Amino acid sequence: MNQTFAIGVDYGTNSVRALIVDVHSGEELASHVWNYPHGEDGILLSAAEPDLARQHPQDYLDGLQAAVQGALRSAADMPGFSPNSIIGIGVDTTGSTPLPIDEQGRPLAFTPEFAGSLAAMAWLWKDHTAHAEAAAITQAAARSRPQFLAKCGGTYSSEWFWSKIWHCLKEAPEVFHAAYSWVECADWIPAVMTGTDAPGQIRRCICAAGHKAMFHHDWGGYPDAEFLESLAPELGRVRNSLPDHAYDIADPVGRLTEEWAARLGLPAGIPIAAGAFDAHLGAVGSGIQEGTLVKIIGTSTCDMAVAPLSTDLPDIPGLCGIVPESILPGFYGLEAGQSAVGDIFNWFVQRIQPGGTDAGSHEALTAKAERLRPGQSGLLALDWNNGNRTVLVDQRLSGLMLGMSLHTSPAEMYRAWIEATAFGARVIMERFEEYGVSIDRVVNCGGISAKNPMVMQIYADVMNRPLEISRSQQTCALGAAMAGAVVGGAHPDFASATAAMTGVLDKKFTPIPENVETYDRLYQLYRLLHDAFGTEAAHENLHPVMKELLAIRDEVRGQGI
Repeated sequence: MNQTFAIGVDYGTNSVRALIVDVHSGEELASHVWNYPHGEDGILLSAAEPDLARQHPQDYLDGLQAAVQGALRSAADMPGFSPNSIIGIGVDTTGSTPLPIDEQGRPLAFTPEFAGSLAAMAWLWKDHTAHAEAAAITQAAARSRPQFLAKCGGTYSSEWFWSKIWHCLKEAPEVFHAAYSWVECADWIPAVMTGTDAPGQIRRCICAAGHKAMFHHDWGGYPDAEFLESLAPELGRVRNSLPDHAYDIADPVGRLTEEWAARLGLPAGIPIAAGAFDAHLGAVGSGIQEGTLVKIIGTSTCDMAVAPLSTDLPDIPGLCGIVPESILPGFYGLEAGQSAVGDIFNWFVQRIQPGGTDAGSHEALTAKAERLRPGQSGLLALDWNNGNRTVLVDQRLSGLMLGMSLHTSPAEMYRAWIEATAFGARVIMERFEEYGVSIDRVVNCGGISAKNPMVMQIYADVMNRPLEISRSQQTCALGAAMAGAVVGGAHPDFASATAAMTGVLDKKFTPIPENVETYDRLYQLYRLLHDAFGTEAAHENLHPVMKELLAIRDEVRGQGI
């Protein structure tokens, strides 16, 4: 069998990665990471607006070239490899990360008039400036288009497409009116590579359109102009610039142009798959199938599941969408997630800096925290430092830690934040199961899952499920490469690509019964706080929470005497 390869290009929050993969074995031949140079760790921020997070689209193009060229250099001396053996390319990006473009498909940020405008940049997924617009969209849809909300969990988010565009109209009307259309980064990169970036030619992916822009074939694609104009008359023009059809990752959007082939060091004509979000292709790279929950754990998390299109699937409140073929062709894609996980740990280490540079590092805190038993600290936290994505879909929530005393240590706090994210993960899993989505298996991927066994054991204990780890540490890029392998003809479908190119590590994290018992008690307290601060319904008195935390703490410490 001749060796053939695919390239996966993975646009993350802070960098872009290119990965070269053998399409028959899944062997990862070479990769290269390029960090975005603009802003703070690649993110353009504003001291006056803490909810703002933008990126410069030039970083995306420079990063594409640098990452692919770097991966090709690393693979150059590998036996059996040459650039001519690349048969397909797939792309994943963060999302919803839309950017305003002109009539030729050029980002407004590339024009002299808007070169310094934050509103003309890409609106990164974690930009929450549009929280008021998201709430207004939710209210308007509840009145006149409840079907729109039913397919996106019942609440529209400030992280998503239409709320950001509407906020741009209010914040920077000169940018809004100069834009001919808006395009998700996941759609723009493949369009640029194939020379199809004029707005009328861009092939929009169902992943971005369905989960973040209320696209559904049942109502003819994107929301109708009448509904959007009821929000703001100008939004109807944006709707008219968008197509009524969307594509999945088995669809090629075109072929690599001569210009981009020369820039990347590849032959022209390589097919490019429709783009998708990083978490969705991370699920593909982790071998997602019916009954599997894939947790992509990074700065935030995404929790992904699929169900056959033949399933009579109910609408599930709080999810980030139930979208036909958004993850795998032939399946509904179900997305949930947490707005901050690794970001919380990094905030604690880098901003709070407990104990100083050495004693307060991730490694030092982990070494101390893993010696603690569940409940020993008496602490309980809410993991909402960046709002709540699922199941509350409320970016105006904030973090909390309860149970601190004058004896509380940094390691205890560090572990409590980890436990809080695990409790949040359990809320999501239980929401899936509550509505009939079976979770027979949990597969984790992302840097944290591979690098921190303590985190994985806490998650296994809190969720009371064995946890598996994807064998790839680059699952998003691997999933993108799998899309390249399918459009390149190496595999007839994703079932074949999954069997050939994915797998899990031998190491499993199994729940420890005594830990499960303690975490079940703590989880009930977490749910009390979760519902009391996160919902408007009447709740039990919170007076017993502190007392119960102290009781659990004293019991656990007494066992060690």
